[in-house]
Amino acid sequence: MPDITVRTGSMTFENPFVIASGPPGTNRQMIAKAFKEGWGGVVAKTVSLECDKVNNVAPRYAKLKSREKGEVIGFQNIELISDRPIEIWEEEFRQLKAEFPEKMLIASIMEEYEEWRWREITQRCDAAGVDGFELNLSCPHGLPERGMGGAMGQNTEMVENVCRWASSSTSKPVWAKMTPNITDIRVPAAAAIRGGASGISAINTILSVTGVDLKTLRPYPTVEGYSLPGGYSCQAVRPIALRMVSELGRSLPREVTISGMGGVECSSDAIQFILLGSHTVQVCTAAMLQGFGMVKELIAGLEKFMEEHGFATLDDFRGHSLQYLTTHKDLVERQVQARRERAGQSARDNEWDGDKITRQSEALTSNTDTPASAKP
Repeated sequence: MPDITVRTGSMTFENPFVIASGPPGTNRQMIAKAFKEGWGGVVAKTVSLECDKVNNVAPRYAKLKSREKGEVIGFQNIELISDRPIEIWEEEFRQLKAEFPEKMLIASIMEEYEEWRWREITQRCDAAGVDGFELNLSCPHGLPERGMGGAMGQNTEMVENVCRWASSSTSKPVWAKMTPNITDIRVPAAAAIRGGASGISAINTILSVTGVDLKTLRPYPTVEGYSLPGGYSCQAVRPIALRMVSELGRSLPREVTISGMGGVECSSDAIQFILLGSHTVQVCTAAMLQGFGMVKELIAGLEKFMEEHGFATLDDFRGHSLQYLTTHKDLVERQVQARRERAGQSARDNEWDGDKITRQSEALTSNTDTPASAKP
């Protein structure tokens, strides 16, 4: 049986699958349910020192469905961080660690740009017994007027300082959660590591507008007739998340922990993140749509994959696929050197035929056959 344990810093995950910060980790009852179902860890919903400033609205979600089958391919939220007092979280952290001592409990924390705030919230959660921290520097819509979340994560000086304040206030692992709403995710990630973070979580949701109701002419999700851009997740964001995780996997020192996420719905999705450098894989939206029991397929699919390829541990293949990412110039040189044309492929622009465009497009596509195991 393959060993799917993940050891990173002082944390040991029985499997790499972690509930991401959000509604699935919104209170003790939800987190306990996730642990009982078999998740290796949970990042609790983001906590701050002053919950009275957090006021959620309803509805706060919107779905994007495929045109053919009506399945959910995109999911937007305008959810804020936890509206529960930190005192309650402190007590629930203690209760959860007493009940599930072997499970990894990670506190997601967010505060304004003041050193004392970050130090206090880190120290209080540390004393409550959490195993590690995830700094929310990435929520795309939550309290930007207070300079929090993604607004902070786009400023490398702030990222570096916040990571320094938090990491110097605890001996436990500190991960910085990156925003994808930026030109180059490697820049703030490098700043986080300079500040003392031992890991990077990526990606948070992508700022989006799901759509507009053509009857009312109001954007989704509509609250009292109005809306705002929110965080986009679900399977449609996975290619973007994989690209950004791969950039981190190629640029960060190997000892830096990467916790990848974005559109993971089944084991084949999760395995791709590991192949591109992730140590752990986080899931949020899929758990909301499928339930916590989905972790059973994640574990079974991962173990089957490892057995088929002869991998004994996750380190045997973590980051393996990074070596196959290169430049377009290199691809051209490789084709020239090989001096071969693949059968049926039109390599140059003047060989395209308008009557054969669908067949020629198919011939140039490398992943035309989707294995059954890749379907959720």
